[in-house]
Amino acid sequence: QVQLVESGGGLVQAGGSLRLSCAASGRTFSSYAMGWFRQAPGKEREFVAAISWSGGSTYYADSVKGRFTISRDNAKNTVYLQMNSLKPEDTAVYYCAAADTIVVVTTTLKGIDYWGQGTQVTVSS
Repeated sequence: QVQLVESGGGLVQAGGSLRLSCAASGRTFSSYAMGWFRQAPGKEREFVAAISWSGGSTYYADSVKGRFTISRDNAKNTVYLQMNSLKPEDTAVYYCAAADTIVVVTTTLKGIDYWGQGTQVTVSS
């Protein structure tokens, strides 16, 4: 069993930066691929970024590529999402997720094993 708790959300002006953190409980954190998703009001949850269990592979949605960076620290059971050059369209609730493989994280919501409760990110224009 893995529990995920996000933090770091907030209100920021366009062009600003935020760093989200996702702290995981459980001794098997390092065996999971991790990802970040987001959901804006009235829209479906969408993939943002993913990282393999070792941190050696990362993937990004085209909309955030070059602006967001995902990383993980297995010693601290934590995954991060550094968000730079934020835009109003990045406004959403951001969710941390864990799955068996990075392929699952990047291809299907149904394969996600664990979700966090979400943290709100609001970017003002």
